[in-house]
Amino acid sequence: MRRPWFIAVTGVLLLLGIAAVGWSRVVPEASRIPTATLQRGSVAVSVHAAGDLRATKSMQMFVPPMGGQLTIVSLANSGAAIKSGDVIAEFDASEPEFALEQASFELQLADQEIAKAEAEAAVLAAEDEVSLLTARFNVRRAEMDAKANELVGSLVAQQNLMLLAEARDRLAALEKEVQSHRETSKAATAVIRERRMKAQVAVAVAQRNIDSLLMRAPFDGVVSIKQNFNAYGGIVFGGTSMPDFRAGDTAGGGTLLAELIDTSGVEVTAKLAEQDRANVAPGQPVEILVDASPDLRLQGTVRSVSSVASRQMFEASGDRKFDIAFDVKGGAAQVRPGVSAAIAISGQVFENAIYVPRAAVFDVAGQPTVYVKVANGFEPRPVKVKARTETQAVIEGLETPAEVALVNPSKAGSSSKPGSTAGPQPQAPR
Repeated sequence: MRRPWFIAVTGVLLLLGIAAVGWSRVVPEASRIPTATLQRGSVAVSVHAAGDLRATKSMQMFVPPMGGQLTIVSLANSGAAIKSGDVIAEFDASEPEFALEQASFELQLADQEIAKAEAEAAVLAAEDEVSLLTARFNVRRAEMDAKANELVGSLVAQQNLMLLAEARDRLAALEKEVQSHRETSKAATAVIRERRMKAQVAVAVAQRNIDSLLMRAPFDGVVSIKQNFNAYGGIVFGGTSMPDFRAGDTAGGGTLLAELIDTSGVEVTAKLAEQDRANVAPGQPVEILVDASPDLRLQGTVRSVSSVASRQMFEASGDRKFDIAFDVKGGAAQVRPGVSAAIAISGQVFENAIYVPRAAVFDVAGQPTVYVKVANGFEPRPVKVKARTETQAVIEGLETPAEVALVNPSKAGSSSKPGSTAGPQPQAPR
C-alpha cells in the first residue's frame, strides 16, 4: 500500500509539468528572440586594419655583371648602419686589374707609335719639300736655257727643249709622289690612332669594371644581406636554411646580394576589407600603433587606396581586399621597417543618424534588411546602409521608436506579420 506523502509529491510534479507546457504555449516564441532598439545620435565611423611598416625608399644591390663568378673580398654586416659612399661589398678585382694593365700598355704603345709615325711623316715631308724645290729649280733653269735658243744652234736648241720637257715631267711625277706620301702617312697615322682609341676604350671599361667591384651606398640607410641560395652548390632541399652571403663566397653577375633600406622615412601598407572600402578615402587621418613599441603611437594620413580589389589566394574565406597605403608624420625614426602595426582610420561622423547594432542588418536577396518587431512577430523592412562600423550600422528607411531582431527570426521559427513576406532565407550579417 502506497504512502500518502508519495502520492502527494507525484501529484505536485505532474501539475508542475502541465503548467510548464501550458506556459510555453501561452508565452509567444518571438519574445525569446534578442532585440535592440533603434538609436538616434552621433556615429563616428572608424576602420581598423593590420599592416606593415616599410621604408619609403630602398635599393636592391646586385652583383656586377662581369661574365662569370666573382669572389666577395669584404661584405658589410647585415643590419649595419651605412653612410652614403661607404663600401657595402668589395669583389676580387685581379682579372679587371690585369685587363687594365694590358689596356694601359696598349695605349702607351699606340701613343709611341703615333709619335714615331708623325716624326717619320715630318721627315718625309721635309725630304719631299727639298725634292720639289730642286725639281722646280731644274724646270726654271731649263726654261731659261730654252729662252736662249735663238742665240744657239738648232741642235743645242732642240736639246734645251728636251731638257725642259724632262724637267717638267720629273716635277709632275714628284708632285704626285709627294701627294701619295702624304696620304700614306695620314692613313698609317689614322690606323694607329684607331688602335689608340680602342686601347683607350679598353682602359675605360677596365677602370669602370674595377670601380663597379666596389659596391658603394648611394644614400644613408641600413643594409640587409640576402641569402646565398648557391651555398650548397645550387642543391636545395625542403626545409633547408640557407646562410647569408659572407666574405669568401662566390656569386654570379646579377645575383641579389643585399638591400639598402632608408630608415629616415617609413610608410605603412595594409589590406582593407571590401565592406570597409566605402568608409576610407585619401587624406583621412590615421593612428598607428606599432606592435614592437606598444607605447609609440604614430600619426599619419591615408595616401592611396587601390580601386580594384584582389582575392587573397591562401585565405580560406577568399574575401576580396583592397591595397591601402599610409603616410607617417613624425616619429618614424623611432621604428624600423618590417614590423607590423595596428591601424585605426578616422572616418566620417554622422550627426543625428539612426543606427542599429551591426548584427541586426541581414542580406535578403541582395537587399539590406532589418526585422522590426510587431504585435505578433517580426516584419522584414528593407533599409539603406549608409555606413558600418565594427559594432554599428547607420541606416535609412526606419524611424524611431522601433525594435529590431538581432538574430534571424526565420531560423528562430518566429511568425511574421499576417500579409507580410519574409522573403528568401536571410544570409549571415555582413
